[in-house]
Amino acid sequence: MDEREREEAVIDAAEESFRSRHARRLEGHLGDLCLRSLLRSPGRTVVVDYAAERKELKAAMFVAAAAALACRWRKRIPERRVGVVLPAGLGSMLVNLALVLMDKVPVNLNFTIGRSAVKSGIERAGIETVITAATMQERVGDFPWPEHIVDLMRERAEMGKRPVIPWLLAARLMRGGVMGRILGVPRTAGRREAGVLFSSGSTGEPSGIVLTHSNVIANCLQIEETGLLNAREKLLSCLPPFHSFGFTVGMWYPMYAGVSVVSVPSPLETKRIAEVIAAENATVLPAAPTFLRPFLKRVEPEMLQSLKCVVSGAEKTPAGLDQRWERTFGMPYLEGYGITETAPVVAVNLPERRRRGSVGALMPGMCARIVDPSSGEPCGIDDIGMLELRGPNIFPGYLGQEKKSAEAFRDGWYVTGDLARIDSDGFLYIEGRLKRFSKIGGEMVPHGRVEEAVAEALGIEDSETPQIAVTGIEDPSKGETLVLLTTLELAADQLREKLVAQGIPNLWIPRKIRKVDRIPVLSSGKLDLQQVQQLSSQVK
Repeated sequence: MDEREREEAVIDAAEESFRSRHARRLEGHLGDLCLRSLLRSPGRTVVVDYAAERKELKAAMFVAAAAALACRWRKRIPERRVGVVLPAGLGSMLVNLALVLMDKVPVNLNFTIGRSAVKSGIERAGIETVITAATMQERVGDFPWPEHIVDLMRERAEMGKRPVIPWLLAARLMRGGVMGRILGVPRTAGRREAGVLFSSGSTGEPSGIVLTHSNVIANCLQIEETGLLNAREKLLSCLPPFHSFGFTVGMWYPMYAGVSVVSVPSPLETKRIAEVIAAENATVLPAAPTFLRPFLKRVEPEMLQSLKCVVSGAEKTPAGLDQRWERTFGMPYLEGYGITETAPVVAVNLPERRRRGSVGALMPGMCARIVDPSSGEPCGIDDIGMLELRGPNIFPGYLGQEKKSAEAFRDGWYVTGDLARIDSDGFLYIEGRLKRFSKIGGEMVPHGRVEEAVAEALGIEDSETPQIAVTGIEDPSKGETLVLLTTLELAADQLREKLVAQGIPNLWIPRKIRKVDRIPVLSSGKLDLQQVQQLSSQVK
């Protein structure tokens, strides 16, 4: 950055150069590009699935199975958007690829957010068909299934091997581009929809986030350029495909870049994940901090010997977790940052270039700036303000919500809603959501930082499940006052004494405490801020 740029918190990771270098691929079709990649090495292992017993599929068979399903469903599923309710693994990878080869739009539905939210999403997306499995139907219980349900296991059983064999021969003998033409896969798609994901709804009703072919391809190219996940790596995938991290990093990127996947269907199966890592010699584990914390107590270090690093995202890493991980397991803990609207990866620390406390440097081809949340004026280096982004991986808007889509952008920049700062070396630091700050006596008090201080004071930093949450409620004299929700028996004066001893500012000490049975969290591991606020609003 030159002197003028150093005065303002702006990072420009050569967006125009990136777009120019990759112009043809950015206009491409995700299915076409994945076919070409997969069939460069037909004998390469694409996925080893641990949904039940171990199942391994090589590229030729994987493509053949997806092609056979695409041909079977082409006339039976006429609508453009198709729902998918499956966990991470072979099934979801096959279904998503088959749908994209049909030039359909897979909508991986979040089956953990409640019936009414899912129903709203299904209606907004115009979904008439959902592809799932009988085991998933039993598992998700009260789910608003549409009239047309396709059971993947039954489909594969009814289809048998005969329709797959010709495609298997083709996959072994043909290049991906030729096979794509036979299947009728378009060569270009660019700004057309490649997928729709629904936000977790931590602060309100879930929104449909449209990701184009160009968005997903751009993020795959950006990840590839970092060198962190090359074709020699073996990725442990456990995050569901309705989660943007699982959607791109765990599913599309491996198919696009030739990275082998080892899949476990749930991020909550800590011991099983460790056993699979040991059995398959997985080298990279992407996960959220919530799912990583239990490893510290439940897993012996030798079980993770094959891992080169863990890549953490989806939520801010609690203070000290990265250091405890590195001391325990002897590998780099690489924190990153992403949001669904950016397909999702924005920044990541790399083994050779990282800074503790930051989420790393910006991905290639992106621009970031920090501005005052109220005025929109640029902030200086190391000043905290609103993070705004620009780049080829940023979504075009929300499904059927024109007003909300327009409000998400300011002068062509995507307004993230996250407060952040940028240091003089271009490292990005996420300070919290704007909605996770309270203005008390004219000072902005960060809820996340208060939670870290409380956890340290109470000695619960290593708790496997959240035991505290902080939020703000209206206060007639100071604007807002802090409320602490906790599962512990705790008196206000007892908490104050501990925080004062730590040197915590008076304004940061919660004035009200409410004991709850559990702290509400979403399936991603993030706090359910809407429920946290509702519980806090009942405090007198």
